[in-house]
Order: sequence, then structure tokens, then C-alpha cells
Amino acid sequence: MARSADDLPEGAMLCEDGLIRPVWAAQPGLMRDYYDTEWGMSVSGENAHFERLVLEGFQAGLSWATILRKRPAFREVFRDFDVDTVAAFGDAEIDTLLTDARIIRHRGKIEAAVGNARATQQLRAGGGLVDFLWSFRPQQTPRPESIGDVPTSSPESVAMSKALRKIGFRFVGPTTMYALMEAIGIVDTHLMSSFRRGSSGVWNG
Repeated sequence: MARSADDLPEGAMLCEDGLIRPVWAAQPGLMRDYYDTEWGMSVSGENAHFERLVLEGFQAGLSWATILRKRPAFREVFRDFDVDTVAAFGDAEIDTLLTDARIIRHRGKIEAAVGNARATQQLRAGGGLVDFLWSFRPQQTPRPESIGDVPTSSPESVAMSKALRKIGFRFVGPTTMYALMEAIGIVDTHLMSSFRRGSSGVWNG
């Protein structure tokens, strides 16, 4: 039975196309497209996981919409987030990035991206970044009814953050890593009423 706009929980919206989404993805445009097609879905391969980790780090203190608008430029200047290419960046490349207004010109975050690429290389000896991140998948995922039920961190994101920092990663705090876990489907925090709930196939319902 279809739900009406009046009986939806806090933070959920019945959109003009008849689908229920969270408020942040309700308006047509970049954020809705991202929610409908990417957010919460698994990605494949080391470079894709590295990209998401780096972009979540750049997002700290900013809106995700800002990152999405700048993502094409980020992909260009970071060479499609090829780990080995970024790991080889030196002072000259970093200085060039700091002059590029199309991206976030934050020296600490740019240097962290390069350092995180080098740390990702080191992880290969123990199974690699992909297996490392997914090793923090919890036994259960949240089942939020309202937007207020959605966590911003978890014991697993705290543990992931500590483990990443220990091996040299930066801009990987617990909240940032929880956002990463949400973005790539390690947890499913789609509202229970959302048409995207369970879309990744990693979690049932």
C-alpha cells in the first residue's frame, strides 16, 4: 500500500515521481542522481575504493554537494585516482594542485591524499585496501526509520579509523569513515521507507 506524505517519518519525503527519498536527496539534480545511482552501492577495485576514501577526506568540513560538483576535476588531477600514480606525486605536483581552483585547495588534504596512496600500496602485502576496509563490516546494519535514527559513527568506524591511522592514513576520522562505509555499502543507512533500501544487495531489508 502506497504511503502518503503525511505518514512519512522525519527526514523522508515523497517526491514528485512517487518515490520516497531522504530530504537531502529529494530535489532533482546532482544529489538526487548520486543517491539514486551511487550512494550505498559497492564499488569495485582498489582505485575506486581509494577514490571514495580520499573524497570523503576532502569533504570534511564541507558539503557533499561541493565534492560532487568538483569530482570531475578531482578525477582529472588525481589521474582517475590511480593509486600508483598518486603515490608518485612529489612537491611539484602538490604545488600545481594548490593552484587549481577547480578542486579543494587545502594543502593538508592534498598531502594526505598522496600519503594515503602510499599507505594503500603498503596494504597490498596484507591483502589490500579493499579487503581491509570490508573487514570492518558489522554483523548487522542500522535500520533507520527516521533521519534521526541514522548514526554518524559506529564501533566499527572507530576501529577502522584507528587502524588506518596506525598505518599512515590521514583525514580518516571515525565520522569520515562511517560516511565512507555508508557510501560504499559496508552499512546500509537508507531509511526503511526509501525506495533504495537494500539496493546494494549487501544487506537484506
